[in-house]
Amino acid sequence: MNERNALGLALTRRHFFSLGARGIGAAALSSLLAADTGRPATPHYAAKARRVIFLHQSGGPSQIDLFDPKPKLKAMFGTELPGSVRMGQRITGMTSGQSSLPIAPSVFRFAQHGKSGAWLSELLPHTAKIVDDIAIVKTMNTDAINHDPAITFIHSGSQQPGRPSLGSWVSYGLGSENENLPAFVVLISTSNTPINDQPLFSRLWGAGFLPSSYQGIRFRSGADPVLYLRDPDGISRETRRMMLDGIEKLNAMRYRDFGDPEIETRIAQFEMAYRMQASVPELMDLSREPESTFRLYGESARKPGSYAANCLLARRLAERGVRFIQLYHRGWDQHGNLPSHLPMQTRGTDQASAALVLDLKQRGLLDDTLVVWGGEFGRTVYCQGRLTESNYGRDHHPRNFTWWLAGGGIKPGTVLGETDDFSYNIVADPVHVHDMQATILHCLGIDHTRLTYKFQGRYFRLTDIHGEVVKKIVS
Repeated sequence: MNERNALGLALTRRHFFSLGARGIGAAALSSLLAADTGRPATPHYAAKARRVIFLHQSGGPSQIDLFDPKPKLKAMFGTELPGSVRMGQRITGMTSGQSSLPIAPSVFRFAQHGKSGAWLSELLPHTAKIVDDIAIVKTMNTDAINHDPAITFIHSGSQQPGRPSLGSWVSYGLGSENENLPAFVVLISTSNTPINDQPLFSRLWGAGFLPSSYQGIRFRSGADPVLYLRDPDGISRETRRMMLDGIEKLNAMRYRDFGDPEIETRIAQFEMAYRMQASVPELMDLSREPESTFRLYGESARKPGSYAANCLLARRLAERGVRFIQLYHRGWDQHGNLPSHLPMQTRGTDQASAALVLDLKQRGLLDDTLVVWGGEFGRTVYCQGRLTESNYGRDHHPRNFTWWLAGGGIKPGTVLGETDDFSYNIVADPVHVHDMQATILHCLGIDHTRLTYKFQGRYFRLTDIHGEVVKKIVS
């Protein structure tokens, strides 16, 4: 047999078996989807956490005004940041044109709290009450200096768009625990300051090159939490079921012909949407929550779309087995007027963040829920714009910033890392973004080096070729 005929026969044989397998798969697809219980895949090792609630503080909270006190700076007000501290490190175009980089000490008071003796600003009285339940990491650092690449880096492990998001990787690795809700849900809260200008693109919760079934689903406040979920007027539940059954048959025929896995995803999404028509209204209805819940989270929890309401929804999603709950809250980008805007921001977030931890704890959910709080970078010690004794702004600072974590797999009452006297450089225990991503996966029982996906001939992972588990904060 010549080479050309052999190749043709091989292609014909391959095509025949491919079509046969697809036909069997399509015939069984409907029953498989119906029988799917959403049971997650086995993790690489025993997991401490079963789910994640990520409270992303978009804009970059000022670590020097919240978590990292530097009292010696009071005597250095208005003086130039020493070159020996900056060491030629890059700064943004927003301050590179300034004639000076004057030091701006924080105007806020700090005190130690809890058995750990953690230092916290007066702006965080509620977080101060849970310091022995959380691990504070003061030495986070990132490669990005501007918002979009920095947020993209936090949530996908790459500054360039197109990679799967953290929630998508977790959904891909562990699956879902609730067949009536998505494994990955996104909540975006309304800002409580005049600053609300940071765009949040849907690719931040996208699946990238993973199958689209692993992308996040955004839940909105208002009458339609999930767009296009509600049936139009005149369409009954029975009619919708009949329509879906017909569409499923057509999609199964299409899958038999082409074998495109996205067709399977489409079928599964139609079925999920049908089930969500019943599960989502019950989830979003807070009317049955007791008054004690609103006292815990604050009165703003009654306002749909507020940060407090979304923290409460995050707890309800966790109760229902949603694997990854991503909350975004904007308003932390204080390039100016920080002394007036930052207190507004913390008044809208501090109580609810602490309440979420306390609520999970009293319900027995904190032990297997990982809560993560943090932004994409920190703020500079030097002032952006005009400096006065009562007013200043701060630019982006990727060299060090603060996150805190609580719950499954985290050692409570821990304070990790030290920065220099200017909160500018790390002097002990640096934690890179990839290290934190590896640690989050570790708490879920996932080895970050083994959770991979082959795309365009290369095996990709969330942490790329980097990342080490931060062992000092894991239990």
